[in-house]
Amino acid sequence: MSDEDLWESIDRIQDRLASSQPARPPQEALLLRMLKLSEEVGEVAEAVIGATGQNPRKGVSHTWDDVQSELCDVIITAAVALRTLTPETREVFAAHLARVTDRSLNP
Repeated sequence: MSDEDLWESIDRIQDRLASSQPARPPQEALLLRMLKLSEEVGEVAEAVIGATGQNPRKGVSHTWDDVQSELCDVIITAAVALRTLTPETREVFAAHLARVTDRSLNP
């Protein structure tokens, strides 16, 4: 999948979510989209706990493939949240990634 395909998919997902949700004030819709990100991060934690068998009642209930899948959901949800916040998602993300990359590789 190319970078362009990625952002087209994010646009399509965001459009679908926006059209299928009940009408809400824009600020409320944005806040709910941000809360969805917390839910997805919690699912990563649940999968890690399940993959390592840390819950004695459940034992090993997940795999590391489940963790990978949940991490992908976090990335997608974050991208959709960013798209909900700004239509310039690609440019905002690219500029931020460039700053983080520079800061991380050139301390």
